[in-house]
Amino acid sequence: MFDLGGKTAVITGSSRGIGRAIAEAMAFFGARVVISSRHLDACDKVAASIRDAGGEAAAFACHVGDKAQLQALVEECRQRFGAIDILVNNVGVNPTLGPLHDLADEAFDRVLASNVRSALWLTDLVLPEMAARRDGAVIFLSSIAGFRASPGLGAYGAAKAALMQLARSLAAEWGKHNIRVNTIAPGLIKTDFARALWEDAALAARRIAETPLGRLGEPDDVAGTAVLLASRAGAYITGQTIVIDGGVTVTG
Repeated sequence: MFDLGGKTAVITGSSRGIGRAIAEAMAFFGARVVISSRHLDACDKVAASIRDAGGEAAAFACHVGDKAQLQALVEECRQRFGAIDILVNNVGVNPTLGPLHDLADEAFDRVLASNVRSALWLTDLVLPEMAARRDGAVIFLSSIAGFRASPGLGAYGAAKAALMQLARSLAAEWGKHNIRVNTIAPGLIKTDFARALWEDAALAARRIAETPLGRLGEPDDVAGTAVLLASRAGAYITGQTIVIDGGVTVTG
């Protein structure tokens, strides 16, 4: 049910954090994984680690905000592994912190472009080949910030909410081709991206206290759900957002 043997998975932002955990998990279940981020040396290290563990992996540098680089990434993946079966749009940025009233236009544009537009660009590049084979899985990484107000993260929350709706729309449009499109919305996960939050002792203590499972999340807590959505086990799941937050959104 969870076997990904013979599948090729492209995971953006996979040189660290949640993206890396997803890549390692998919490789463990047999997928050929493509590690991608802006820095090739970081990607090479992750790919080498996966190969050392017996998996199959390749590394490609790509800035998701550059459409030409996304096209090159897809072409390189096809040349190396053939068809792309699984796409995980994991890259996310939040260059600003503060009230929306003080948000600069340039910062808002960057949040939307990096979190939403780039994900749609890359997805559009792989959907036709998935449709031709009548099989494919696309996963967007959102956040519980897309469900509830998070002071100082208004633009980021808006972008993550947009990804949920993007997945629903794409699921409706491409389901006839047996393509599944879903979203994962993590809570506070102990990654470098969220370091400023979980290293704040007072903030972390409050979050743990309001979380039914009584702890913060780890990248591996997200990876298993990505494998589910990419595999035969998730073959009848599409257009959904799965929350991975230890229960904080059901009590907070």
